[in-house]
Amino acid sequence: MEDEARRLCRSRRDRKLFGVLGGLAQFFGLDPSLVRIAYVAVTIMTAFVPGMFLYLMMVFIVPLEPRGDRS
Repeated sequence: MEDEARRLCRSRRDRKLFGVLGGLAQFFGLDPSLVRIAYVAVTIMTAFVPGMFLYLMMVFIVPLEPRGDRS
């Protein structure tokens, strides 16, 4: 429903590892490939540590998308 608040969830469909970037793409209405490219670019520019740490934190904090959600 449009009235319900959007929730950030790890994606079940648009996932390469844990679905974090696919979930971010769904949340912001962006193409998952663009989100992945931006993530890789920022991670490389910041010497890998902050980007990898943030990704791993989101794996544990952001819930997995419920089954049957999104058609």
